[in-house]
Parts: sequence; structure tokens; C-alpha cells
Amino acid sequence: MDATPSLSLFNEAYESRTAPWVIGEPQPAIVELERAGWIRSKVLDVGCGAGEHTIMLTRLGYDVLGIDFAPHAVAQARENAAAKGVDARFEVADALRLGTEPGYQTVVDSALFHIFDDADRARYVRSLHTACRPGGVVHVLALSDAGRGLGPQVSEADIREAFTDGWELEALDTAIYRGVVQEAQAEAVGLPVGSRVDEPAWLARVRRL
Repeated sequence: MDATPSLSLFNEAYESRTAPWVIGEPQPAIVELERAGWIRSKVLDVGCGAGEHTIMLTRLGYDVLGIDFAPHAVAQARENAAAKGVDARFEVADALRLGTEPGYQTVVDSALFHIFDDADRARYVRSLHTACRPGGVVHVLALSDAGRGLGPQVSEADIREAFTDGWELEALDTAIYRGVVQEAQAEAVGLPVGSRVDEPAWLARVRRL
């Protein structure tokens, strides 16, 4: 894909409340993952955005941290958690530099993987490897190249090629990603601004070896 979008683009999207990925609730695919028993503490919600998944998992009793590179996202996530009365934890952090101490049993990536260009994607996957315990699982929900352009899109090959050394790709299924159409997407998606849309996505389960 093209170059990884800048931090300012994401900050502006949160500040102006025009992020198409902020839907005010968790993604259905992530809800189903939890119901199916695929989430285990300690959990990292990487690229947490407005915090819907961190809030949901905290409320359900998981030990979870939400991180995002965009300060406005983290501020919005904290506001959302306070409004819901949930004592959720959020930090501003760089997903490309998650540290050297593996501590997470589960990583939830909802619409982060697909924003990276090839070089940053490789850095991101290496960073995930350092953050996960051996045997830990990363769940990646990413917009599919079968979609209409709600956001950056990736192919099946992009996912398979990213998770090779040090990983086992256990599942790669089709799913949906729910968004809210903004002006930037209205023409591509062919729907009016404010419409809810379910776009084709990939849902990968990858285990750290």
C-alpha cells in the first residue's frame, strides 16, 4: 500500500469526530471472539482508538490495556470509559515499539494492521512478537481488498506473508468490519455520510511460537 498515514491524520480524525472506524460500540467480530473464548488475560488492545474493545473487555473482567499512538484517541477513550463508569486503562504508545518484555497472552488488533506500509508492517509484526508471551495469540481484524474503500485494505497474501518467522497462522477467515461513512468515503462506498456500513474484512488468529 501507500505510505503509512501520518499521526496528524489520526489526531485530526479524532479531534473532529470524523473517524469512520469510531462506531460507538465494539466491532461484532471482536464481540464474537470473546464469546467464543478466544480472549485470555493479559490483553493488549493495540490501536485502541476510542476504546470500545478495552472498555468491553475491562467490564467483562479481563486484565487489559488499550494503547494508541494518537493522543486525541486516548483522551477520547478515557472520556468514553468514564461516561460508561468503567475503570479502563489507556496509554499513548507506539505499536512499532512495544518493548522487550513479553507479557501479553492476547493482542487484539482491530483495524491497525491494515494502515501500515510494507516496511512498517514488518516492524509492527516484530514489535508484536516482543510483546506476546510464547503461545500468545494475536487477533487481526483488517479491511479486505474485496471492499469498497472505507479505509486502507489488505489482501490474504499480505497477512500470510507478514506472519511467518516466529508465528503460526492458525486461522484466516472472512469477516465484516463495521464503519460509519464520512465525507472522505461517501463517493467510494456509494452511501450518504452517516450511514453505517459492513465492509468485507479478514479475521486472522496468529500464535506466537
